[in-house]
Amino acid sequence: MKINTHYLDLEESYLFSEIAHRVARYTEEHPEADVIRMGIGDVTLPLCEAAVQALHSAADDQSKKESFHGYGPEQGYDFLRDAVCRYYAKMGVTVDVDDIFIGDGAKSDVGNILDLFDKDNTVLIPDPVYPVYRDTNVMAGRRIVYADANRENGFLPMPDPTVKADIIYLCSPNNPTGAVYSRPQLAEWVKYANDQDAVLLFDAAYEAFVRDPELPRSIYEIEGARTCAIEFCSLSKTAGFTGMRCGYTVVPSELTRGGASLRALWLRRQTTKFNGASYPIQKAAAAVFTPEGMAGCRANLEVYRENARMIAGTLDELGIWYVGGINSPYIWMQCPNGMTSWEFFDFLLEKAHIVGTPGSGFGKNGEGFFRLTAFGSPEGTKEAMRRLKELLG
Repeated sequence: MKINTHYLDLEESYLFSEIAHRVARYTEEHPEADVIRMGIGDVTLPLCEAAVQALHSAADDQSKKESFHGYGPEQGYDFLRDAVCRYYAKMGVTVDVDDIFIGDGAKSDVGNILDLFDKDNTVLIPDPVYPVYRDTNVMAGRRIVYADANRENGFLPMPDPTVKADIIYLCSPNNPTGAVYSRPQLAEWVKYANDQDAVLLFDAAYEAFVRDPELPRSIYEIEGARTCAIEFCSLSKTAGFTGMRCGYTVVPSELTRGGASLRALWLRRQTTKFNGASYPIQKAAAAVFTPEGMAGCRANLEVYRENARMIAGTLDELGIWYVGGINSPYIWMQCPNGMTSWEFFDFLLEKAHIVGTPGSGFGKNGEGFFRLTAFGSPEGTKEAMRRLKELLG
């Protein structure tokens, strides 16, 4: 018996596990400290009323023989897939219902989609990066090359035609940096992917935060994307489903590689390894896309947007460079006074009782930077910014 030794190439501790360990140790040693958490990107507001009512109704369905649901379709119930189609249509994007696959969140599908690709493919990933993109490919033993995201390019790297890649990851609005690609910039990436005969894996988990109509919310707003791109989206941030687990992946029928339809391969993979998101969760998700559900979600999103504006305004006052905070729930700031990312983490925790995320945990280009999230309460965010001004002013 042989283990997958590529797992031994992973860092020993997952970034957020290390943060949780340090915070737990600090709070145990300082039980009087009022710690404000602005690190992990988890939501804090409750579900919209439409989703809650749908959950109750679906639970009632399961209590009666005539409305009970057992195994559902692995690609999702049509009532939810149709709702996602209509959601795309409001963005001016046409997506066929057969292209939509309901899952238990973008993170799962971003990792599981790799089942479709050979281990010998070369993967292009921006640095800094959401750890799942990197770690899932390390687990498979693929060769990884990095696109440098840095202050000079606004943490929005562009394709290098001299670099050969088979699988490309993009996230916009970006996690961790909060930077958002423009249409012309994404058009360059789509052209690059098509020219390389590569597959572009586009993470749109934060699309609901984009308010500027000039900025794309879906890769399929870009001409040519349907022949090269797979899009992942999640209700975790759009609708507060971090504890509910529901998302969707779009694999266009036009996307073929090696003479095979990737949509057909993904369907085959899902029917083999996945039994679908639960019926009550999908009913709640469908309610999110109703007018009442959208109104409730927008109200919650506006709270987070105001938090982001508060954080960005504080950094402006302090003269600290940052990106994000507009069209994104993440603020990516430069650590003050030349501190490293973990030095600033410890400094902020000890002196102001604020928890953020060290940028170095997202890759070498994250060193010297720090991520704050806007998913806390308005009161907590306001107090955290007061402490930050007192500490760094």
